[in-house]
Amino acid sequence: MFSGNRLREIREAMSLTQSELARQLGISRTSYHNWEQGKTQPNQANLKKLAAIFEVEVNYFEQEYELLSLYKRLYEVNQQKLFNYGETLLVSQRVEATPAVFEYHVYEKLSAGTGYGYLADHSYDVVYYDEEKEHDLASWVYGDSMEPRYPNGSVVLIRGTGFDYDGEVYAVDWDGQTYLKRVYREEEGLRLVSLNTKYQDKLAPYNEEPRIIGKVIDHFIPKERV
Repeated sequence: MFSGNRLREIREAMSLTQSELARQLGISRTSYHNWEQGKTQPNQANLKKLAAIFEVEVNYFEQEYELLSLYKRLYEVNQQKLFNYGETLLVSQRVEATPAVFEYHVYEKLSAGTGYGYLADHSYDVVYYDEEKEHDLASWVYGDSMEPRYPNGSVVLIRGTGFDYDGEVYAVDWDGQTYLKRVYREEEGLRLVSLNTKYQDKLAPYNEEPRIIGKVIDHFIPKERV
């Protein structure tokens, strides 16, 4: 691949300006400037002119020129060694380029809508994310009542704490179902408030023994495992 940087370096080493070199090539300074900026590249005829002006090989202006030049100067046995070493580096690079992913066990189902039985069958899905986040429980979000903050299909991370203060988002077990809601303590019970304003508040009376499962501390959209 043509390298505008290699062209610039050899021009500057020869103390030529862009305008001077453009005149020798019979092109505009703008056209030449675009070569060095990597916006365009010279055709084969102009590459030959450049090679003649600087007394170099035509492929001198390729990014890989120095590596290829080195390879050609090696004995055949050393060329093979260089090739083998390059293969080893490539394998290592692929491993390094693979982002770390962390496994989460995500239970079904925590509702952000009408409610589901809380971990009734204790089944879970295995999902992955590129950060390891401290939590006690991970659960799916179903429904849109907590959008846009907690979108449908996202995973919420819950810490098994009691009630801290009004307005935080908690997982609440009530009447055999579990809800993901913003919670307020009132005289009659826990008020469960959706972030999506199209949903009405729910009141979980204290005499029905609503239970705070835990506080929602984070969430994420699972990533595919590479």
